[in-house]
Amino acid sequence: MSVRLTQGAIEALFKGSEVNNPVLQLLNIRQITNASGPPRFRLMMSDGQHSWSSFLLATQLNHLPEGDLLVPNCVCKLKKTITNTLSDGRIVVIVMDIEILQSPEETGGKIGNPTPYNPEGKMSSSSTTVPAPPPPAAVPGPSNQSNSIYSPPRGCGRGFVGKSPMKTSPVKASPSKFSPMKGSPVKASPSKFSPMKGSPMKTSPSKFSPSKFSPMKAGSASPGSSTKVIPIAQLNPYQSKWTIRARVTNKSSIRNWSNSKGEGKLFSFEIVDESGEIRITAFNKEVDKFFPLLEQGKVYYISKATLKAANKQYTTLKNDYEMTLHAHSSIVPCDDGQGIPAVHCDFVPIAELENRDKDAIIDVIGVCKSAEDVSRITTKNSREVSKRALNLIDTTGKVVAVTLWGEEAEKFDGSGQPVVAIKGARLSDFGGRSLSALFSSTVMVNPDIPEAFRLRAWYDQGGFALDSQSLTETRSVGSGTKMNWKALSDVKTEHMGHGEKADYFSCVATVLYMRKENCLYQACPSADCNKKVIDQQNGLYRCEKCNRDFPNFKYRLLLSANLADFGDNQWVTCFQETAEVLLGQNAETLGQLRDTDEAAFDEVFQKANFTTHTFKNRVKLETYNDESRVKVTVMEVQPVDHREYSRRLLSNIRKLAR
Repeated sequence: MSVRLTQGAIEALFKGSEVNNPVLQLLNIRQITNASGPPRFRLMMSDGQHSWSSFLLATQLNHLPEGDLLVPNCVCKLKKTITNTLSDGRIVVIVMDIEILQSPEETGGKIGNPTPYNPEGKMSSSSTTVPAPPPPAAVPGPSNQSNSIYSPPRGCGRGFVGKSPMKTSPVKASPSKFSPMKGSPVKASPSKFSPMKGSPMKTSPSKFSPSKFSPMKAGSASPGSSTKVIPIAQLNPYQSKWTIRARVTNKSSIRNWSNSKGEGKLFSFEIVDESGEIRITAFNKEVDKFFPLLEQGKVYYISKATLKAANKQYTTLKNDYEMTLHAHSSIVPCDDGQGIPAVHCDFVPIAELENRDKDAIIDVIGVCKSAEDVSRITTKNSREVSKRALNLIDTTGKVVAVTLWGEEAEKFDGSGQPVVAIKGARLSDFGGRSLSALFSSTVMVNPDIPEAFRLRAWYDQGGFALDSQSLTETRSVGSGTKMNWKALSDVKTEHMGHGEKADYFSCVATVLYMRKENCLYQACPSADCNKKVIDQQNGLYRCEKCNRDFPNFKYRLLLSANLADFGDNQWVTCFQETAEVLLGQNAETLGQLRDTDEAAFDEVFQKANFTTHTFKNRVKLETYNDESRVKVTVMEVQPVDHREYSRRLLSNIRKLAR
C-alpha cells in the first residue's frame, strides 16, 4: 500500500495553520529525560519536501515508542496537534493523537529528499510595513499564524508595524468587552480595535460587535492581558504564557502538615472547563492569599501557575498534569460563566462495578434508597471520624453501598431519597463491591445535571418498586460491619487469630456434630451475671461473684459444635444466643427436656445436625496451661441467603477466570 505525504504540512504546522490530519514520515526519534515526570520523546518529521525536529509526543502516547511501534521511517497521520511558542521564541508542535499508517518495512526507507525547514527570517521580521488598507467594505483576510500581522479596516486608526509578539491596544479586554476569538465574527466599527496575541481570525468577511462578548475559547484573551485563554486539555509544561478560564468544582479545607523538612499548610481545589479538569494546590503564603478568594461553583481566570506531572496518589482527575500556585500566580474572578460546565463526570453504571478493578476511582450516580445514621469510629492513629453508609440504586436495578466520611457524613440528609452523585469514589472488593468517598471526592445531592433528572423520573415512575440486587454483602446486624467471607481452610492457611487482635470472618457451613454432654449449666439468676452457681444441697444456689445465695437458677447454653464446608471442618464454641438459634430451642426448654424427657432432648440435637447456616466467627490464639490453640467462637448465626450466596460464588468464579 502506497501513501502520499502531505507536502507543505511542515510549514503550515510551523505557522500554526490548521492542517487536517497531515500524513508525515518519522525520520528520527529521541528520548528526553525528565526528572519531574514521565520521559518525553522528540520527533523529526518529514512531509517529503521539508523536515523539522521540533515535534514533541504527548506523554499519553509514550507507549508507542516504548513498544517499538513508533520507529524511524514509519509513516504516520497526525490526528491532533497543538502549536506552541516557548519563552525563547521557539515553535514546538505537541502531537496529541497519532495513527501509524505504515511500518518502516512497508515504507522501504526515506520518502523523497526533504531539506531542513528554514522559516527564512519570517519569525524575526521586526519592521515590516503593513500593506495598504482595503476599501471601506473590506476586512482583513484570513490568517492562521499565531504571530500574524493584521491590517485594521479603514476608519479604525493607523496601521500597525509588524512585530512579534504584538502589543495590546489601549482598549483592554474584559468579560463585558470584546476579545476576538478563533472563528468569531468581526464587523468594522469606528472605534479602535487591536487584535491581541494568539487571536487569529479565520472567517472573512466578518462582523464586529464591541459589546456583550466574553472570552471563552482558545484564542480569546484574559482581562488586562495579552496572553490567550486556552482550554485545560491543551495545557502542557512547554507553554510559557497561558490563561485558563474555569469553574471551581471542589475545594478542600486547609490542612496542616509536619515532617522532617519542616511544617506548613496547604489546600487544593479542582477546576473544570469545557475541555477537561485539573487539580491545583497552594502552600503556606499562597493559602492565605487564595483560600478566601476561591468559592466552589464560581468561575475564575487563572494564570502563571506551575504545571507538573500529576501525582496520582493525591488526585483522582483524568489529567496527566496538575498545578501549583506560587507568589506570582494570578486568580481573577470572572463574572460570565456561560459555557463552563458545573461538573465534569464520567458516570459508571452500578452494575458495571463488578467488572472494574479494586481501588479504581469511579464517578457514580444513583438514588439514595436508604441511609444509616451517622456513627463515630476511631482510626489507627486514635483520631475520631464520622461515617455514614448509603445505599444507591440506578436504572440497572443494582444497589451499592457508599461510605461518606467526616463533614460529608454529618451533613448528609437522606430524607426524601435524593439523587446522589459522587465524583472520585474509590471502589473496594471488601464485602462484595462497595464505594468509599475520599478526601478529594465531590459529593453532590440532587445535582442540576441531566443524569440526575433522568434518574429521578425513573425512580418515581416505578424504579422504587424494582426487585433490586445489592453488590455489597449483607451487613451483620450485631456489629454493623461488613462480612469478611472466608472458607474454613483459610483459618489455618492464613494463620488467622495469631495477631495481637482477634480476627473476624464469615462462612457458609454445615453442622456435622454437637456435643450435648455438658452443654447446659446452672447460672446465676441475676440479670447482669451469668456465672455458674453452686448447689448448696439445701434448696439454695450460691453465686460466688455476687456473693449471694439464690432459691433458683437459670439454664445457660455453652455448646461445642463441629462445622464443615467444602474444604475443611472446624470446632467452634456457641454461647447462649447463638446456641439457641442453632438448636431452635431456648435454654430453659432444653433444661426441662433434659430433666424430664431425654428422648425429646436428643431429638432437638438430631434435627440440628446437617443444617446449613451463615456463621460469623471470632478467631483468637489462646494459651491455657502453657498450651496454645486457636479458639473459634460463633458470634452470630443467620439463615443462608441463597440468592446472595450464589451471586458471590459467581463473582468468585469470574475472578478465578481472569
